[in-house]
This record gives sequence, C-alpha cells and structure tokens, in this order.
Amino acid sequence: MEIQIDLNTGLDKAALFGASDEFLRLLRATYGVKVTARGEQIHILGESPGVEKASKTLTRMQSHLAKKGTLFKEDVDTIIVGVGKSLDIYEANAIKVFSPKDVIEPFTNGQLKYVDMMYKNDLVFCTGPAGTGKTYLAVAVAASLLKRKVIRKIVLVRPAVEAGERLGFLPGDIEAKVNPYLRPLFDALEDMMDYAQMKRFMDLDVIEIIPLAFMRGRTLNDAVIICDEAQNTTPSQMMMFLTRLGRNSKMIVTGDMTQVDLQRGEKSGLYDAVTTLRDIDGIGFINLEKTDIVRHSLVQNIVNAYEQKNDNQR
Repeated sequence: MEIQIDLNTGLDKAALFGASDEFLRLLRATYGVKVTARGEQIHILGESPGVEKASKTLTRMQSHLAKKGTLFKEDVDTIIVGVGKSLDIYEANAIKVFSPKDVIEPFTNGQLKYVDMMYKNDLVFCTGPAGTGKTYLAVAVAASLLKRKVIRKIVLVRPAVEAGERLGFLPGDIEAKVNPYLRPLFDALEDMMDYAQMKRFMDLDVIEIIPLAFMRGRTLNDAVIICDEAQNTTPSQMMMFLTRLGRNSKMIVTGDMTQVDLQRGEKSGLYDAVTTLRDIDGIGFINLEKTDIVRHSLVQNIVNAYEQKNDNQR
C-alpha cells in the first residue's frame, strides 16, 4: 500500500523532518514503512496498518507545526502515542472546534468516557493526575458546543491560589493580577481557535475567564462553566460555584487531589463535593488514571515515582 501526502504551503520541511531527517527515521522504525520526501510530497509505502498510522502521524505533525511553529522530539512521541491508541471509536468521537486545521480526539478509554459523560450530563466532576487532559478536553467540548450554537457563552474559572509560593502583591490592574493564575486556560483556548477569534469572543463576553471569587451572585444560563484546579477550593467556595448553574447550562469541575495548595488543615471543596454529591442522579463522576496521561512520556514516569514514594512513606 502507498499513500501520498502533500506538504502544507510554506511549511518548514527541516522542522517537520527533524535534524538529519530524525523524525522520518522514527516513523520508519515505529511503523515499519518506507518514507521518502519528493519535492512538496511525502510518499509512504508498506503494509496497510503501518502506512495508515504513519500517514495520520505525519498529518498531525504538520498540524502541530503549523499551529505552534515548532516541532520537537517529545511532540512527535506524544503524537505517535495518540495515533497508536486512536482507534475508530476515538476518531468517531473527535471534537470539532473552531480551528480549521485540527479536531480534538480522546486518546484513551478514560478520556473517551470523560467526553461522553460531558455531553450526557449537566454537571461532571473529573479528577486525575497531571497530563490526563482534564481541562483540555473540557475546554474542547465547550468550544464544540459554542461552535454548534448549543450554548451562547463559555465561562472558565480558577481559584487564585498559589502553588506553594507566596508571590506577594502583583503589579497592574485586576486583569494583570489574575492573568498568571488563568494562563493555562488561555493556552487551552489557543489550541481551539486562532488568537484573533479568541480575542473577539472575549471582547464580546462570549468567552469569560475569571477568578472563582468573581462568581458570587451570578446565574449563568446557556453556558458551559468550567472550574479548573478545583482541588484548591474550599467547601463553601465549591457550593457557591455549583449553585451558579442556570438553565440550559453545563458545569465541568476538574482537579487533581494530589496537588492541593490550600493552607494546612483546610478541606478541599472538590473532595467534599465528590463525597457529598456522589449519589445524586444526573451528576457524572470520573477519575482519570495514569494510563490516561498523554503529555510527554516522562510525565507518567514522574507520577509513578511520586506515588511509589508516598506508598513507601505510608
């Protein structure tokens, strides 16, 4: 079987192929195929399954390079892992966002269940370690619903809690002060749409990114409301947040219970909510595992090492 892929106009081929064609050699070794570059085309020859996966990997590599402007070895490794797990069922559940260059696909069984749960429930709690796509997939589902005009607004919320550091008083107006806490949400959004569109939506108040403290007193209709890093809420803050849910709205609460940055002795609002609301119909609960990590391959090893250390100490 042979597949021919056309390279994007103006693409940096040296960046796509890697130093001394490192990435092309990686594709050959991974999928057992022959990969050759001829002008503005790449030809992949070999057995059908390997050719199809190599083709999909190259397509995603091009998309990543076009969006990010860079392509590193760890990026290619992550794409290869994703393609290896992305069977037909995952592709059928791909999330169409505003970016014309890409769709967002769940890569693991856990992520697939999470996406399905977000579509089926108006309130979902998702816990799990770093790198499992808790926030990223929630933002993708929200962007998809906005694109389809199922909702009119996306509200992204984070508690302004420092991760074990005391930064003191930050300079600037309120927007400048809270921006560092909300930056991960901006990063996720920038993968779903181009910057100009994101800025336009924010100017029109279609997308709102705010600290948790600004949620008090509001009722949000026709919206997807996402609370990120919810392990750093207190029980009273979590109750305040959950009661903002209005008509035709969805609420997604994400967090990692191993990374609580509250003051010693303070109970996590995420843990409290999960235990308190567990038996209520219509609320979805999912815990993503280490096997759902889709960041750099080292992230899973880091999580394993810390878990082993904690087990030994216990």
